[in-house]
Amino acid sequence: MSSESVRSPELLHRVSSRLLIIDVQEKLVATLAEETRRSLVNSCRFLAEGAKILGVPVAITEQYPQGLGPTDAALRDFSELRPSKKRFSAVECLGWSAASEAADDRFQIVVAGMETHVCILQTVFDLLAGGYQVYVVVDAVASRGEIDQRIALERMANAGAVLTTAEGVLFEWAETAEAPEFKQLSGLVKSRFANT
Repeated sequence: MSSESVRSPELLHRVSSRLLIIDVQEKLVATLAEETRRSLVNSCRFLAEGAKILGVPVAITEQYPQGLGPTDAALRDFSELRPSKKRFSAVECLGWSAASEAADDRFQIVVAGMETHVCILQTVFDLLAGGYQVYVVVDAVASRGEIDQRIALERMANAGAVLTTAEGVLFEWAETAEAPEFKQLSGLVKSRFANT
């Protein structure tokens, strides 16, 4: 048995994944404390840049863009299509079928954005109900209130979502330092910490 054949199904795979960034919009982001706002946008951008390097599709949603503004300028270029949500959950506006019916076999959804206790939580629960493996990136989600953030993360983990970090996601997607994209990813990681 080769070492490749024993890779855990709990790990992310780039060919099975999508990145979903929820509602990181100008007026909504402005309600966060400055450090939280900067961290959220930087972590979401870090994930989106890594996804682009590794060929992982990126979906970005917006809640009531007429009132909350467009997606933050740092993220807009990562997805041409930014569907507007009517519900707090993003699942309906994305038009994704259940995981078992996904034509492209992308059954792992990496979730980032805001707010953790509203749109993130409801989207995650709906994705889990649809049979997806869901990974919530704790350093790339935010709520205005600390207790809202903490309780939402606990609820999602208890329901079966996997809590992870932005850097952890990228290294799972890469799988090995021998990946052709590893040098680019390494540079991305170094620049992330140089900017903090």
